Amino acid sequence: MSGKPVCIGDFEEYAKTFLPKSVYDYYRSGADDQESLAENVAAFSRWKLYPRVLRDVSEMDVSTSVLGQRVSVPVCVAATAMQRMAHPDGETATARACRAVGTGMMLSSWATSSIEEVAAAAPGGLLWLQLYVYKEREVAESLVRRAERAGYSGIFVTADTPYLGRRLADVRNKFQLPPNLRLKNFPGSDLAFSSGRDFGENSGLAAYVAETIDPSLNWEDIKWLRGLTSLPIVVKGILRADDAKEALKIGVNGILVSNHGARQLDGVPATIDVLPEIVEAVQGKVEVFLDGGVRKGTDVLKALALGARAVFIGRPLLWGLAYQGEEGAKEVLQMLKEEFRLAMALTGCRRVEEISRTLIRRHQVLSSKI
Repeated sequence: MSGKPVCIGDFEEYAKTFLPKSVYDYYRSGADDQESLAENVAAFSRWKLYPRVLRDVSEMDVSTSVLGQRVSVPVCVAATAMQRMAHPDGETATARACRAVGTGMMLSSWATSSIEEVAAAAPGGLLWLQLYVYKEREVAESLVRRAERAGYSGIFVTADTPYLGRRLADVRNKFQLPPNLRLKNFPGSDLAFSSGRDFGENSGLAAYVAETIDPSLNWEDIKWLRGLTSLPIVVKGILRADDAKEALKIGVNGILVSNHGARQLDGVPATIDVLPEIVEAVQGKVEVFLDGGVRKGTDVLKALALGARAVFIGRPLLWGLAYQGEEGAKEVLQMLKEEFRLAMALTGCRRVEEISRTLIRRHQVLSSKI
């Protein structure tokens, strides 16, 4: 990349040349043949915008609220693990960038900065905890209690990872954390995924998940979590209407339509394509969010037109961190904010509340006849 980044792709181009191969591969790769990884991005182009004109967009407001908290733009940061592999400041830089831009950050359970370090780095910032449920329930309970004490505003519980998806790049690289890093939310070496252990020919993370994460996780555990905390709870990893309705019965506060960045099961649909049926299933009873494939301001607009309250970004933020730490992360968020503002203006929307389903239609891809 030559010159200053002008789109999210420029940030990734820099990260690819700057980061060690195993780190870039870990962040970038999806499951198996990576069909769903490509689909997450490509599917947005099949949804076409139908702009309103002559609407006086000289004054605009692109802010909204997420789980009752105001954000300056409906673009928040998703949980991405091990951010100190991208930059020495890792998650603390991300938290400061989010606070500066006025949006929220979801901290991964597998962060290389602790719950408390991230809260201290950005006092007053909007933070949520992403939770994996461990075989030892006390581990999950401890993470929730620490998040409560540190002032986090919600729990996003991951529902789609009873085992880790097969990520071929990580298998080939025998992925492990660099020797100077560990998962900072866990004191013991077994849970901290620190280097030095022999995981054989597999991805080290896949072996770690098999040892520690509970594959028996079910809806009863979401009920247990609901009874454990008064914080808002969002179920992350929903792709079906019936699962969305099940979550509603338990009393969750939100649903994150997600296929885990296409890192779990290959061959699942793009999240933007299943978003409408999830929105329809919940009938406005809880907030619905989306992650996966968001790379432009028009992607944000399309997701909101289909009923999402906000979107979450993962990889773009990592590329910003790799580029210039906190400033790079801030640049990525600010870029998407300005792109979203322009997309709103060019579709005749002065406020987020004016974005509606009338703005968007899905175009069928027609195959040529031989």
